[in-house]
Amino acid sequence: MNNPPFSPTRRTFLKNGSLALVGGALAAPFVRAQSKTAPALHGAVIGHGAFRYRADLRWSQADSAKFPVKDCHEMVQAADGRLFLLTNHKQNNVLIYDRKGTLLGSWTLGFGGAHGLTLHREAGGKEFLYVTDTGTGRVVKTTLGGEIALELPHASKCGAYTIKDNYNPTETAVGPNGDIYVADGYGSQFVLRFDRTGKFLSKFGGKSTQPTNPGKFMQAHGIALDTRGPKPLLVCTERIRNEFNWFTLEGEHVRGVYLPGAYVSRPVIAGRHLYSGVCFGAKPGDFRMWQKRGFVTILDENDRVVSNPGGQAPDYRDGRLQVMLQDQPVFDNCHDVCVDDRGDLYVCQWNSGNVYPYKLHREA
Repeated sequence: MNNPPFSPTRRTFLKNGSLALVGGALAAPFVRAQSKTAPALHGAVIGHGAFRYRADLRWSQADSAKFPVKDCHEMVQAADGRLFLLTNHKQNNVLIYDRKGTLLGSWTLGFGGAHGLTLHREAGGKEFLYVTDTGTGRVVKTTLGGEIALELPHASKCGAYTIKDNYNPTETAVGPNGDIYVADGYGSQFVLRFDRTGKFLSKFGGKSTQPTNPGKFMQAHGIALDTRGPKPLLVCTERIRNEFNWFTLEGEHVRGVYLPGAYVSRPVIAGRHLYSGVCFGAKPGDFRMWQKRGFVTILDENDRVVSNPGGQAPDYRDGRLQVMLQDQPVFDNCHDVCVDDRGDLYVCQWNSGNVYPYKLHREA
């Protein structure tokens, strides 16, 4: 790209004369006093069957005056237990937490459209983040401290697109051999494949204007590597059509699952299950995209919905999933779900009043 890479802005946080993050070493963290008034539905138990959770709407202890967020887009957990939250607030693209909600650190790339966050652990054990900035089309690989290690070329600069094609990527996934897959979910609806050095290899997908058109997309919003089967596959969000679709690593369509009423965000694979935030939802008798109708949906390895925290219980009739709707308004617009190493969930929200992530403590 013509733009020079950004260097992350490192922040040193002071509290009572102590440092929270100095040279990568953690000391005293930043906290704020919890509000005395609990939000509505704080502490509610939501979900179904073996996947029920207690909603903690006051989990984040970040000071909103010092560490504001706009949209909390995505969240991942590193091997050491730290949680990395991606926001599109230029002051702090990444907030770093422990499981209790204590803010440990912050850094920024100055991205105003920071949207996709993927964590990948390489063969040697070192972890990297892949950050996707919508609008500019920038996709960067960074260290956990925010230093840029690689920037992918713009689609129009590497032979993937012409200069006239719209490129507005939303998410990445990393294959077993290090290939990088970029979902152009707000652009021309292709999935672009690069090698580990950033060389463009191929693409698949493209725009669909049909209600059903396997292998093409109306909105390829998210993408993830699914290693639950005998061969690794890519699972891609088709948000406008309420679907997830699976592809080989070469881009051949394998299967899809329809989730009526659920305008899902990116797929998250944890254990034998797939988790996703439902950003937009339907209303009874009105299946258009409505804001403030979000919930979380959880699918088992057979692509069957087993729980909808914040939504109605999944209902199958003659093997067909019925329309899923919000049940309790715990969430507005769920954009991502992070599953930690203890099975608890962290739900990030878009356009939901600048709220920090909510934590769902596993009850069953």
